[in-house]
Amino acid sequence: MTEEAKRINPFFEEYKTPHDTVPFDRIRVEDFEEAFMEGIRRDNEQIDKTINNPEKPTFDNTIINAEEDKDGYYDLLSRVSTVFFNLMSAETNDEIDALAQKMQPILTQHANDVRLNKRLFERIKYVHLHHRRLTAEEKMLLDNCYDGFVRSGALLDDEGKEKLRTLTEEASILSLQFSQNLLKENKAFILHITDEKQLDGLPETAREAAVQAAKERNMEGWVFTLDMPSYSPFMTYSTQRDLREKMYMARNTVCTHDNAENNLDICKRLINLRREIAQLLGYKTYADYVLKHRMASKVKNVYKLLDDLIDAYKPTALKEYAEIEKFAQKSEGKNFKMEPWDQGFYSHKLQLKKYNLDAEMLRPYFELSKVIDGVFGLANRLYGITFKENTDIPVYHPDVKAYEVFDKDGSYLAVFYADFHPRKGKQGGAWMTEYQGQWIDRKGENVRPHVSVVMNLTKPTAEKPALLTLSEVETFLHEFGHSLHGMFANTRFESLSGTNVWWDFVELPSQFMENFAVEKEFLRIFAYHYKTGEPLPDELIRRIMRSRNFNVAMGCLRQVSFGLLDMAYYTKKDAFTDDIIPFEKKAWAKASIVKAKKNPTTCMTVQFSHIMAGGYAAGYYSYKWAEVLDADAFSMFKKSGIFNQHTAQRFRDCILSKGGTEHPMTLYKRFRGQEPTIDALLKRNGIKRETKSKR
Repeated sequence: MTEEAKRINPFFEEYKTPHDTVPFDRIRVEDFEEAFMEGIRRDNEQIDKTINNPEKPTFDNTIINAEEDKDGYYDLLSRVSTVFFNLMSAETNDEIDALAQKMQPILTQHANDVRLNKRLFERIKYVHLHHRRLTAEEKMLLDNCYDGFVRSGALLDDEGKEKLRTLTEEASILSLQFSQNLLKENKAFILHITDEKQLDGLPETAREAAVQAAKERNMEGWVFTLDMPSYSPFMTYSTQRDLREKMYMARNTVCTHDNAENNLDICKRLINLRREIAQLLGYKTYADYVLKHRMASKVKNVYKLLDDLIDAYKPTALKEYAEIEKFAQKSEGKNFKMEPWDQGFYSHKLQLKKYNLDAEMLRPYFELSKVIDGVFGLANRLYGITFKENTDIPVYHPDVKAYEVFDKDGSYLAVFYADFHPRKGKQGGAWMTEYQGQWIDRKGENVRPHVSVVMNLTKPTAEKPALLTLSEVETFLHEFGHSLHGMFANTRFESLSGTNVWWDFVELPSQFMENFAVEKEFLRIFAYHYKTGEPLPDELIRRIMRSRNFNVAMGCLRQVSFGLLDMAYYTKKDAFTDDIIPFEKKAWAKASIVKAKKNPTTCMTVQFSHIMAGGYAAGYYSYKWAEVLDADAFSMFKKSGIFNQHTAQRFRDCILSKGGTEHPMTLYKRFRGQEPTIDALLKRNGIKRETKSKR
């Protein structure tokens, strides 16, 4: 028998790797389909066992049986799905994309088979009505399980169930197609420059990266892409207005062109499919359906938050924009009309004039390896945890680093993967995910999580290491905050651990960590010049602090506008038949500070992954909701000291370790002692002045 014939699909056996981590080095693309199909078979076998159990349904033989059975049967489908769909985002290729198209309808059909299984639901319903005394966590698991089936159509009649199957299967396929189209369109565009004069204004780091991008494509000259480490510096520094326009229009018209990657009709259909699903389940709109399991709870509460933010920030935002426009006209003449591709350029010039601060001034002090040390050092100062790189842990790409994480008592806590730089098969943006969740098994062993952060930060070049902007440091901190939520998980049930919380609460730990980026005490940990070793000068830190709220109101309204757009789509009660592009401009008009063009060609919706394919549909407001929470929470640290370990331990114990075991507001109030208010955010952003107590 040949070695190939003896080979066992890695998903079918123990991984036999450090901490049972995914053996990426042994997995082939063809392994996925085999494991998917076997996983579905085993899943069905386990369900049959449950529904044919002659014993009366109980919490233990029905709910616990499904949640805790980790004997390799119930677990296989989750195991292979996790790896496959994580790679779909971080390291895909044509083979994986094709397999995803094939498997998505099969997986959706299986999920429907489970959720619409009448006999299985009858057992769950019986337990929901007749159960032993439960702990708070057990009660949350039972409620989630029962409600999950109901929200997936378990109470529908046979005709309704079949209709739901059709709608959900189509929605899953279109969501996948949306993401694949967006990746292809973003990666297809390049700006190829061969005349060095056209690089005018660009800093050395941007030029070096463009040379490297050209070499990777076997081209001469300089190549700029729509990946943020390439796009953002170009839009900020290039003096070539026509090229800025070309870059801007390329980025903001992706998936609108007359080709196979056009997402306009896909978006329309997704909006209508979700409305139909919600109404089939008894809700007026998809937003009503979603918000039942959110802190906001009702549409009116979301709009109240967004309207309050508009009222608070718009006057300042109008002043900010007028100041940029006036500054541009001083340079270009009073008849100069600022366009969207000019805003970043002149905003940067104004910031330089007002604060003598520039992202390039800070880059030499944010060398990636030092930033990693700083972020890990922050976690150590707050929580006592340590990180140790382990090169024996397999990774899916050479860019990825794998670390073992140890708790303050020296015990093993988690595995942490970090994937830093953009590449061909990787989606844009940044996110945190898991390859293994945390749970406590039947023997009492605390199975620890394997978490991963995936980003698109500035790459190293032949001349320099990876030197980040302050904004990229904030991105790292944001995703690292999510990872701490995962790593500190300490719950009995995996479905309630870590980031398995309501989506307007999940951004609290991530946005909370961003606060440290502009704190002098934090910057002193790691911000040293990559060549000289000199610390970031006090004067630069002072400028950072002075400029931290530069254009903050415009930034707030930008986020609010996305929230308004999201809600406009998903509060529709009737079929959505509008043209996407004009509808989009109208939807966010009250948050806009610049009058929209009569014939716009740019479109956000077709690339708005969060609300079309990323699970944030009717939930994008969550970022602003959580920002209120994070500002309020960080105010506690500002009072007690930003490295105060007692406050940090309470944050860990009350929030980070608890996952979704209790209502989010219960957890938050346990930490803070009260419900949050918008005041801390307004004060942090300089919209509301701090009031000093009289002596």
